Amino acid sequence: MQLLIVDDHPLFRDALASAIRLAHPDAVLHEADGIARACEILAENRGIDLTLLDLSMQGVTGFDGLVTVRTRFPRVPILVVSGHEDPRIMHEALQHGAAGFVPKAVDKATLTRAIADVLSGALVIPAGLEAPPPKPRKTPLAERIARLTPQQLRVLMMIRQGKLNKQIAHELQVGDSTVKAHVSEILRKLEVISRTQIVIDTAPLDFEQLHNARAV
Repeated sequence: MQLLIVDDHPLFRDALASAIRLAHPDAVLHEADGIARACEILAENRGIDLTLLDLSMQGVTGFDGLVTVRTRFPRVPILVVSGHEDPRIMHEALQHGAAGFVPKAVDKATLTRAIADVLSGALVIPAGLEAPPPKPRKTPLAERIARLTPQQLRVLMMIRQGKLNKQIAHELQVGDSTVKAHVSEILRKLEVISRTQIVIDTAPLDFEQLHNARAV
């Protein structure tokens, strides 16, 4: 098992690493003191199973760090370990794609259980916090993707690569307004509200195979 600890306080990283090693002595632990370094480690180590992320770090505003990591590495679940205990912040973290939220004040047993639950695919919600309302059921992903035109599919692939509208417009040799229109239609057809959700929802897809199938 490989875990990544992202926190800008060395003492807390050490404490978290010690707590994890007690329960998982064979775990491989990686550490990062910021979002940029975390992304480098995740890019270099594709076998990481879970990221433990603090929300409040130097240079990070709001949920920007969570969204950045979630967007670039959508297959790696994120367990937020934060000093914040405001229920609104906890709910928003879950809505931004966190697989769980654990206050820093919890004991080692609770932290260990939260890690195991997230790794098993469960959503970890702090005691006393109501579960977020269930999201309305979406049309199966394959059907949503089938709604896209070939050009919209190309734009979607570029969004997944992290390209901005201007870059997409340059590659497709179209105007910015045309790209914006494509993005709006992609959001509508995929039943999502943001580019981040586009990346998260389509993460399981092999777009090369899909693109080739469309081309035949």
